[in-house]
Amino acid sequence: MTSNRERIKQLLSHFSGSSKVLVVINADPDAIASAMAVKRILWRRVAEVAITYFNRISRPDNLAMIEYTESGLVPLDQIDKNGFDRFIIVDSQPDHNVSFEGFTFDAIIDHHPKSAPEAPYSDVRSDYGACSSILTEYLRSLKVKPSAKLAAALMLGIKTDTADFTRQATAKDIRAFQFLYKFADMNIVTKVERALLTETDLDFLGNAIRKRQVVDNRAFYHAGNISKPDELVVVADFFLSIAGVNWSIISGVYEKKLIVILRNDGLRKGAGNTARDAFCKFGSAGGHKTMARAELDLPLIRKETGTVSRKGLSAWIMDRISQTAGKKIE
Repeated sequence: MTSNRERIKQLLSHFSGSSKVLVVINADPDAIASAMAVKRILWRRVAEVAITYFNRISRPDNLAMIEYTESGLVPLDQIDKNGFDRFIIVDSQPDHNVSFEGFTFDAIIDHHPKSAPEAPYSDVRSDYGACSSILTEYLRSLKVKPSAKLAAALMLGIKTDTADFTRQATAKDIRAFQFLYKFADMNIVTKVERALLTETDLDFLGNAIRKRQVVDNRAFYHAGNISKPDELVVVADFFLSIAGVNWSIISGVYEKKLIVILRNDGLRKGAGNTARDAFCKFGSAGGHKTMARAELDLPLIRKETGTVSRKGLSAWIMDRISQTAGKKIE
């Protein structure tokens, strides 16, 4: 087995003092924290490190994390990628989103199931609950003491992706968390965790509760056109707390894409496999055992169903999941 010390040596061999590095992420707490850790690891080892993201960030807790940890994220549309000669992706892989296209990555560090990463340096370990745990091990191997803000960010990354150690957490994640606890500013952690919902989110959740459909222990809700995909995640997580519900499938149309969020209780067939089985013909779909996401092309769906109306999409999603249920998702 390759040690973390050997991995870091391999990683650093791809950069020099003149390298200008761009870390590209699909921003969420784990990705943000991991990118911050990469920036710290490369500090004084390269000429420049910037972190860029392409998704819309609207959840109050994510915005609070960015503010309090001073992560320094820059939107992708404000970045001139020609000003960089090295590119890194963390907490994701190049085929996970079309926005990663156009980059040739020099390094990939991730904890999602391995797809087909292609980079001179690749460290993909799906036996970790969070990418932040992997980067924490990097810091420890380098004997780097994380700042209070970086430690808080990494703690939040671990807590978020493991749902406070109730989802896919391992002893490795717990050890990383224990190490970070000694250095983290817990006021930041508390402030971020309390910034969960806006009044708009509550209105969205209330509407979802009123219009939910529960079929065979699966809770469905299709929101139609939406302005914030993150609201789907809020509903998906909440619906899994309904007694007797072991799956939640929440969807909406955002920027001409059908977004489907899946959650399950961890005792069933993996959500990631279910998403791929049900939706991979229509776009990108995948994830972990208990959580998954699909982003689907409406023209492909229209070609199959003849409609992309709100009612039609809702019925189509339920039908696709029911077909997959025939393959024993229960």
